[in-house]
Amino acid sequence: MTTSLRSNWNYPTAIRFGAGRIAELAEACKSLGMQAPLIVTDPFLATQAMTKAALDQLTGNGLKAAIFSDVKPNPVETNVYRGLEALKAGKNDGVVAFGGGSALDAGKVIAFMAGQTRPMWDFEDIGDWWTRADPSGILPIVAVPTTAGTGSEVGRAGVITQEASHTKKVIFHPLMMPKIVICDPELTVGMPPHITAGTGLDALAHCIEAYCAPGYHPMADGIAVEGIRLVKEYLPRAYQDGKDIEARAQMMSAAAMGATAFQKGLGAIHALSHPTGALYDTHHGLTNAVFMPYVLAYNRRAIEERIERLAAYIGLQPSFQAFLDWVLKLRKDLGVPHTLEGLKVDGARFEEMSEMAPSDPTAGGNPVPITKESARKLFEDALVGRI
Repeated sequence: MTTSLRSNWNYPTAIRFGAGRIAELAEACKSLGMQAPLIVTDPFLATQAMTKAALDQLTGNGLKAAIFSDVKPNPVETNVYRGLEALKAGKNDGVVAFGGGSALDAGKVIAFMAGQTRPMWDFEDIGDWWTRADPSGILPIVAVPTTAGTGSEVGRAGVITQEASHTKKVIFHPLMMPKIVICDPELTVGMPPHITAGTGLDALAHCIEAYCAPGYHPMADGIAVEGIRLVKEYLPRAYQDGKDIEARAQMMSAAAMGATAFQKGLGAIHALSHPTGALYDTHHGLTNAVFMPYVLAYNRRAIEERIERLAAYIGLQPSFQAFLDWVLKLRKDLGVPHTLEGLKVDGARFEEMSEMAPSDPTAGGNPVPITKESARKLFEDALVGRI
């Protein structure tokens, strides 16, 4: 049976999925009452034909649209503040977050902060800090992912680096969830293989960590398991042939599924990756991919039975070792470095990173507790390739 890869979903928000659906961008903005949307993207995408076409579509349909593109690959607070200045100067009344995870995160936080009077760090994802916000000031967001990895298009938070402390912080509010998501796999066709690999393995990390996180959330578990299967089946295809639209579409689904599932929790892959990215400015998805097997091995005593079931579902021998071997082979096939050395990360700041990792908000979701000592050992293992 052939299934059409085009649909409208209403979970976890309104998603318009399918090739060519970027043509609905202007209508989506208008349906949310926008008259002057601000496209938030990154410097590279700002120069690309797809972004110019999106801008032309908005202005051609009577919207007063503009582009803000001062967003780093790991967005920092200055990017948000400058985006707010651009938004207020242009009297924009909504945000089109357009791009990879960095642009999506920055765009969502800009839309959130547009109506707030308190400092951004007052809304870090700690306890009930989100209740400090004025919900009436949050601008509507249309999210348009152009990669298949972070799943930020279906998330209620944005990761922003605090420049003074070099720490990645999660800014959270339920209304940061985009009102409409346009998932058009044709927008990902131009991704080069190394970005396809890094973003795809980011989606895999989200699914694996959500599935392994302790606690009872069978809906998240089910979404995560199917997301992992899609990565297994389609990421190698997307990597080998960037124009394989079926593979691109299935990976776009897997990315959204990972971010939907990780409301259950993340874990040590991210807790190690966040300080590494903050201090060395490494690609987030690729960094997650490097840490993945080391963290799986560290967690083995707590997750082995779950991983056996997962391995069986995705067509492997039902054993932890078979799953770990698949992860290692997938990384190798996609050109992912086996150690931190491949990311140009040395051990010079391991002491600092080992302090940061257990304090990261994702650390609490790891099935085996993370301490400064265990984080240090994981960093050292990932540096020398010891699993």
